[in-house]
Amino acid sequence: MAAVYAAKGRPSFNPLIAHVADLAAARRVAVFDKRAETLAAAFWPGPLTIVAPVRDEAAVCDLARAGLDTVAVRVPGHPLSRALLQAFGGPLVAPSANRSGRPSPTTHADAVEETGPAAAEALDGGPCDVGLESTVVALLPGTPARLLRPGSVTRAQIEAIIGPLAEAEADARRSPGRMALHYAPDAPVRINVDTPLPGEAFLAFGPSDSPFNLSPGGDLAEAAANLFAMLRAADRTRPTAIAVAPIPAEGLGEAINDRLKRAAGFIG
Repeated sequence: MAAVYAAKGRPSFNPLIAHVADLAAARRVAVFDKRAETLAAAFWPGPLTIVAPVRDEAAVCDLARAGLDTVAVRVPGHPLSRALLQAFGGPLVAPSANRSGRPSPTTHADAVEETGPAAAEALDGGPCDVGLESTVVALLPGTPARLLRPGSVTRAQIEAIIGPLAEAEADARRSPGRMALHYAPDAPVRINVDTPLPGEAFLAFGPSDSPFNLSPGGDLAEAAANLFAMLRAADRTRPTAIAVAPIPAEGLGEAINDRLKRAAGFIG
């Protein structure tokens, strides 16, 4: 476990997500209430992480939980991941393969470039379909459901099933991906830019002549899938900065804007 933190340069206060093969395995490590059961039935396997009280502290160690009395758990959607989990027979922490604070890799090549030397094996499941890290929701006894990290399972989708989501507040520390400067390339990032400055790489959204276009058609799902790969590609051109076009805030745009604000070192 310590080797994972070391490979990523990850601070030990930042908890890891325990990935399991199915809902039954999740119940063995976490205490699920009715809300958790309902969300798991709706969105697993898939990109939703549930933070709940830890049931078996031995199954997910203190270091993985960053000393918390909760555990973040999910069932991944990729069949290769689930096959590995089935073969292993228990929970596995599986953070993104970036160095802490850097943009998440969404291809095998980018993962190997980031932390490959620290890995004993590297499995290639193809490019990420979603492109963003999982949505994280805290479901703790006696408290409202809280959205700790937006993702491709949107706020509206979750609220349609379990009702309104509160903001992260004090439970934010229970989720990864909450640092103010996170997902950041080497070049500084400017967001909500209509016209880039000379020397800047421009990540466009919608019709544009820029070689880096998150979605020429203005599709948020396409933009999410392309976000980190294009941040990396733009960064390789060694620009003075990376300017990013405005992204609508609704639906999946909430998650995209969350990543961009953290890449820019700004949380509004």
